[in-house]
Amino acid sequence: MVTSGSQSRTTAERQRLIAVRVSTVSVMTLPVAMLVLCASVVFASAESNDGLHELLSGERILLATVEETSSADVRVNTGDLQPRYLPLNVRKDKGLPDLKPGDRVAITVNDQNLIVDVHLLGGIDHHRIIRGVLAQPLMTGHEQAVIQTEDGKEESHVVRPLARSKVASVPVRAHVIFLLDERHGIADVTYESAEAVKEAQQLRQKKSSLKTSFKRVTGVILQTLGHNTISIQTHEGHVHSLEVRPLVLDKLTTLPKGNLVVLIVDDENKVTDVSNYDLDHQR
Repeated sequence: MVTSGSQSRTTAERQRLIAVRVSTVSVMTLPVAMLVLCASVVFASAESNDGLHELLSGERILLATVEETSSADVRVNTGDLQPRYLPLNVRKDKGLPDLKPGDRVAITVNDQNLIVDVHLLGGIDHHRIIRGVLAQPLMTGHEQAVIQTEDGKEESHVVRPLARSKVASVPVRAHVIFLLDERHGIADVTYESAEAVKEAQQLRQKKSSLKTSFKRVTGVILQTLGHNTISIQTHEGHVHSLEVRPLVLDKLTTLPKGNLVVLIVDDENKVTDVSNYDLDHQR
């Protein structure tokens, strides 16, 4: 027969055993929790920096050490079993010095584990996000893009080599989020919602293409830039006043009145490129 006193002792012993087991499990899981905490601190510090370093959804930062460089790529150690290889043009395109063995770098990768950007630790690595649309199709080579921001402002940006195919797949006027690097080049792009993806599918027929065709208007410059417009007179005597995209403003400011030019005009009747006819035919 079991007395109430023995039952109490048995219950107390069981509670002590459970407490010991819980304590043991807690101690064993402590290193895992510490690793998770450390990882969180690393990513948080990489993404914060007074709000100047932003990342797109799904992107993350990998810390690595440069092990070897060659004429083709750079081999780095990220702590994984297999090394990762960085293309040379990631930094060369921005005019930054080449990496060398021993350098510590921060690698931004997207949700598909593809490289977006690479920075030296301690260097300038500010990223910022812009919400907007492609204002016009990309020209041949996909090296430049004109973005219209949410407030209606148009901005011209270089498209980084690793982002060109992705940016080129975005239809004109589809709402997306652009990631700009420290030199204001487009490093990545993504859709901000499922609705935006559906919108892009509907606009797919207007996507950027190497074979994009533009209207050509040939004439003599009557008036140089005023309020971002240019006036020319064609051979037939017609006068055209056309708005100029930011991408070509610098080109047109150097052309004097009276010059014969060929203006490349997009589907919104805005000048997206220019050829100096007089200069080209003097060569």
